[in-house]
Amino acid sequence: MRVGTFVLAAQFPGQGRGEALHRAVRTAEVAEESGLDGVWLAEHHFVPYGVCPSAVTLAAVLLGRTRRIRVGTAVSVLPNVHPVALGEQAALLHITSGGRFSLGVGRGGPWIDLEVFGSGLSAYENGFPESLDLLLRWLREPSVGASGERYRFREVAVVPRPADLLDSALRSAAGGAAGANGGPAADTAAAAGTGTDGGGTAEAAGAPDAHPEVVVACTSPGGVRVAAERGLPMLLGMHCGDEEKAEMVALWRRHALAAGHCPDTVAAAGHVSAGVVQLADDAGDAREALLKAMPGWLRLGLGAHRTVDDRVRTMRDPVAYTELLCSLHPVGPPGTAADRLAATAERTGITRFALLAEGSGDLAATETTVRRLGEEVLPQLR
Repeated sequence: MRVGTFVLAAQFPGQGRGEALHRAVRTAEVAEESGLDGVWLAEHHFVPYGVCPSAVTLAAVLLGRTRRIRVGTAVSVLPNVHPVALGEQAALLHITSGGRFSLGVGRGGPWIDLEVFGSGLSAYENGFPESLDLLLRWLREPSVGASGERYRFREVAVVPRPADLLDSALRSAAGGAAGANGGPAADTAAAAGTGTDGGGTAEAAGAPDAHPEVVVACTSPGGVRVAAERGLPMLLGMHCGDEEKAEMVALWRRHALAAGHCPDTVAAAGHVSAGVVQLADDAGDAREALLKAMPGWLRLGLGAHRTVDDRVRTMRDPVAYTELLCSLHPVGPPGTAADRLAATAERTGITRFALLAEGSGDLAATETTVRRLGEEVLPQLR
């Protein structure tokens, strides 16, 4: 079981954007201090729902401030950016962090972002598979050219290549072999996944991955199929219950096997379940903390979304949605939270979690929940 925190950099009513970003950075620092496995960073544009417009940029900041924890995007919105530009950033973070970076991607929504960045509605409605395939080629091949519907360019070299991490890690390990007690070289190797604290799919093998992990946000059967055919793990949203997530995992498995992926690889897919966490000794206190703060944030943040074509979007009732999240996720005492996560893992087969701890809107309360998650919940799961 691997448990991390999901950071939105949410701007609650009465708060400034700088305050939201400070809370985001501090949440990640406390997550590492408390023994959590990862930090997942959301990306939004032009709305207070989340004030981080570049998840990869914030990931770079946090990778520089931490040494052990895995940092991932949840997600980088692929229609808003050229896949090669995102691939170059991902490769850079993969290499310089010693393999601690995960790239989560998604197609976002039909928001005005598509107008601002010039990609257009078609990039959202039809262009995701082409963009994803180009991104994957950039992360895995030494040189890439494109002749697709949206992207066309002559073959160019991939510089730097994500696989350059392997050469760097091996050189560092060799350079530190003379020092029996570790040192900088040993630290580099450990960060790359060559020690017991390594992350990613190479964790069990004790070696760094040749390229950063890519995770796909899935909200529909079509998205599940896109991820499964490419053998990529899914990020499943916090609005989904265990039954729906189990159905999506089963659908992913069928598509992945039909696409010819190895059964062992399919069984170890590494899907990630997003959720909410709020810890208190009394379950009522935990729920009350979220019900006091989250509806106002949801009303402000979700209500600010504008569609690119002015289509009408129905917003969830903020109070009812908060109550739903409290019922689905680990909200309550640490023991109850551990039971909730264990039950989800048993019902869905998912053993990786990204849990939003900032639902109270308060930095001190967020830090307390993250610390208790690491110090009181994780030991019960392990």
